[in-house]
Amino acid sequence: MNTPKVNLLYIKQLREEKNISVEQMSKLLGYVGYQGYYYKEKGIRKMSAEDIALVAMTLGVPIESLFLK
Repeated sequence: MNTPKVNLLYIKQLREEKNISVEQMSKLLGYVGYQGYYYKEKGIRKMSAEDIALVAMTLGVPIESLFLK
């Protein structure tokens, strides 16, 4: 069974369309600095299930839409 992959490019596109900066997204996810979120959006670190849920809520999209099909 293949593990679903998070569509990081789509997340970045949505974030930019909604004029949310990396710094703002970091704060919304509870990070002190921007790097906490930045590294996840770049794929350097993996997003947790909680991160994905918060990103979906912040961007106003269903969680399922954040995964590659």
